[in-house]
Amino acid sequence: MTKATKLLTALPPPQRGRLMALGREVSFPEDTRIFEAGGTADRFWVIRSGAVSLDQQVTSLQRVTVATLGSGDLLGWSWLFPPHQWDFGAEAFSPVRAYEFEAQPVLELCEEDPQLGMTLVRIVAEILAYRLEMTRGQLMEQYSLHRRSGL
Repeated sequence: MTKATKLLTALPPPQRGRLMALGREVSFPEDTRIFEAGGTADRFWVIRSGAVSLDQQVTSLQRVTVATLGSGDLLGWSWLFPPHQWDFGAEAFSPVRAYEFEAQPVLELCEEDPQLGMTLVRIVAEILAYRLEMTRGQLMEQYSLHRRSGL
């Protein structure tokens, strides 16, 4: 399995500079809800430090963590694809510092610079493929444990 792609280091320096010009530094205290599943996905973040858990609401009282993201990881991809709604919720697992990008200016930049747009979409697709593979591995591991326990 390949390692996780990091958005900013995967972009060539000139494209990274153009994207970074649209970002701003933000922070989230530990236990802050960053977004909720079903909400409007109009921005994304690149985590500088700290950890964020992605979760899925399974009952009205219970959330299940589906992934934990850390330094260099992309938080939020739903801004790129209709219907532009978050598929998961996200919470700061520790104090988090990140670069925040509003979707609309980034999408406009991608229209102005189709090469940057294509590169950005390719990198996000690689990130999603990696996360899907990790989730598949976790599901297979849980299935194997479940079968061995005879449940």
